Amino acid sequence: MRKEDCFYLGKIVTKYSFKGEVVIKLDTDEPELYTEMESVYVEFGANLVPFFIDKSSLHKGNQLRVQFEDVYSEEEADSILKCGVYLPLDLLPKLTGDKFYFHEVIGFTVVDSNFGEVGTLVHINDKAAQPLFEIDSDGKEVFIPMIDDFIKKVDRENKTILVTAPDGLIELYL
Repeated sequence: MRKEDCFYLGKIVTKYSFKGEVVIKLDTDEPELYTEMESVYVEFGANLVPFFIDKSSLHKGNQLRVQFEDVYSEEEADSILKCGVYLPLDLLPKLTGDKFYFHEVIGFTVVDSNFGEVGTLVHINDKAAQPLFEIDSDGKEVFIPMIDDFIKKVDRENKTILVTAPDGLIELYL
């Protein structure tokens, strides 16, 4: 499985028992959707390796306690600590309306209700305090904060995102 065909589900953060159980911190608002999984892909360097699940249960909010097949000791669990956990993209729950996954809107055209067409969404920077749309506007970078009040409509059919940026923000970059 290639990483490009998967989405990041979370990270193995700690061991839970001396029998090889681990705790995965899930990167989701709905951890209950992932309690019945049969397998996941665990990241080892540049590779994703399938791991099959014997049992799993919710643990403290957005964490999942997991017993993998063939991981039955603390030493075996140590080998997968701090590894990322992935699932195939087709297992993502479908979002509707103005909710979206970051990867699905890359390439969409961003249109501002006052300015008009801004450009093409090339990246979402989620490393900043506030996630930002990174937009290519004829070779110039434009950054618009991803704030619910700014995002007016996500049109999947026409691959556009309608925003209302604060006055002067877009012109600041151009």
